[in-house]
Amino acid sequence: MHGLYNFVSGPMVWISFILFIGGSLYRLISMASLAKEKDPVVYIYMNPYYAFRSIFHWIIPFGSENMKKNPAMTVVTFAFHICMLCVPIFLFAHITLWKESWNISWGYISDGTADFMTLIVVGSCVFFLVRRLVRPEVRYLTSYSDFIILAIVAAPFITGFWAYHQWIGYRMMLILHMLSGEIMLIAIPFSRLSHMLFFPFTRGYMGSEFGAVRNVKDW
Repeated sequence: MHGLYNFVSGPMVWISFILFIGGSLYRLISMASLAKEKDPVVYIYMNPYYAFRSIFHWIIPFGSENMKKNPAMTVVTFAFHICMLCVPIFLFAHITLWKESWNISWGYISDGTADFMTLIVVGSCVFFLVRRLVRPEVRYLTSYSDFIILAIVAAPFITGFWAYHQWIGYRMMLILHMLSGEIMLIAIPFSRLSHMLFFPFTRGYMGSEFGAVRNVKDW
C-alpha cells in the first residue's frame, strides 16, 4: 500500500496534469482547426459584444428562459458547479500541498464549509442520477457513459470526505481519493466533461449568431 501511495501521490500526479493540459490544448486547437475547415463562418459571425452578453446571461442563475422553466434543475446545477470548482481549489489541505511543493498559496475555505459543499456535490450527483432514471425524455438520451461520468465526478468527493473523517479504511480511501481525482482530471479533455473547456466558445458563437445575425436573444 505504501508503494501505491507513493505512485499516486508522485508520478501519477504529473501524468494526470500532463494529460489534462496536453489533452485540453489538443482538443481546443483541433476543434478550432476543424471549425475553420468545415464551417469557416464560425469566425465571421463571432462578435465579442454579443458573445460576452450571451455568456453573462447563461452563467447567471435564472438568466435564461429555460432556467426559469426548470427552477429545481437550475438551483442544483449552479450549486453543483460552484461547489465542484471551489472545494478542490480552496480546500486548505490542497493548498498546503501546493505550498509545500511550489511555495505558492492563496485563500482557503474552512473545513466545515468544504464538508458542506462536498455534500452538495454528492447530493447533486444523486439528483442527476435519479433524474436520468425517472424522467422519460432524459432516460431516452442517457447512455452508460453518462453514469460513468457521474461516478468519475462523485468519486473524488466521496473518497475525500471519507478520508478526511478517518472512517474505517480511510488510508485506502485516501489513495482512492488521489487516484479518482487524477482520473477525473485526465477525463476532462476526453469526455463530456470537456464542456467546461468549450462552453465559452460554443455559447459565444451562439450569442454572436443570434444577436448579430438574427437580431434576437439566445436566452
